[in-house]
Amino acid sequence: MQNPFKPTAGATPPVLIGRAGLLDEFEYGLQQGSGAPGLLTIITGSRGIGKTVMLSAAEGIARTHGWAVISRTANPGFFAGIGDDMLGFVEELGDGPPARKITAFSAAGFGLTTQLPPERTADWRRIGNELLRLLDAKGTGLVITIDEIHAVDRTEISQLAADVQHFIRDGLPIGLIFAGLPSAVSDLLNEGVATFLRRADRINLHEAAIAEVTASYSELFSDGGITVTPELINEAAEATEGYPFLIQLVGYYLWLEAGKASWKLDESSVHSAITAAQRRNTLVVVESALSDISDKDREFLDAMAVQEGPSAAGQIGNMMKAKPNVVSKYRKRLIAAGLIESAGYGKVDFAIPGLRQYLREIASA
Repeated sequence: MQNPFKPTAGATPPVLIGRAGLLDEFEYGLQQGSGAPGLLTIITGSRGIGKTVMLSAAEGIARTHGWAVISRTANPGFFAGIGDDMLGFVEELGDGPPARKITAFSAAGFGLTTQLPPERTADWRRIGNELLRLLDAKGTGLVITIDEIHAVDRTEISQLAADVQHFIRDGLPIGLIFAGLPSAVSDLLNEGVATFLRRADRINLHEAAIAEVTASYSELFSDGGITVTPELINEAAEATEGYPFLIQLVGYYLWLEAGKASWKLDESSVHSAITAAQRRNTLVVVESALSDISDKDREFLDAMAVQEGPSAAGQIGNMMKAKPNVVSKYRKRLIAAGLIESAGYGKVDFAIPGLRQYLREIASA
């Protein structure tokens, strides 16, 4: 049996652990059509918590219901790319494509820049209007998903939201799902289109319960004919901390180890799998997240790493020999970067599993 675990960014895992029912409102919206609350959704959570996977799941649901889907990452120029995607759908659904030529390709935004004959030159909103009316006539609609909204200037996001609001007011069948770090979402809601976006459903992703991870592992390993004790399954589940990317990594390496040992897992092979998963998580998530922070940001994180559990602002300030306003500044920066998160009044904790241990190991090296 092929390894069912997919420890790759955005890849759909064998089971969406701890996510049951989160997209029910969205699916109901597809059935109801224009103006349904679930068709406007914002997904937030820390790095690696499964935002992209949830977008992929929503796209799959939309296609199952016959809706057209445009999926984009918020790279610079993504807004124009959506227009190109919509134009492609219009050509497929309409009476025939207009004569046009491709004039440029933007690798960053995966967007085609096209040149239409003067008589067919149309702005973004007009193309969208034409597409949505074609889809509406067929009893369906369009879902647009935008990932990593924290990585792009707010102008394009705000313009997209404003145009979607216009389509909804006209009773046209459109859905919009954003995904991004919590701070980026908060910033977006402070833009000029905030009134519209504040009506969106919010899906705040958190770690899965360890019991759910254990149950999922047990079922998958049993189905795969892998022999492993309940105690070792639980140990592996606890090593994931309920973090979706680690759930996939640990499961992947457990399956790999089982394949080396006649589909049996003992204590040694489970520990090897956990170690390999944690090493991979450090390389892909932890080191990547730290790659572009400042020395002062790093000093803040190092001060947190010394503590056991959540850190109080006062403790961090004492270790940094910094005033409260300076501590507050870097606290906001690191929350915005998705490296730390609020842990109650005046406290913060690491948002990425393995980050505390990594910083401790570097400090002691």
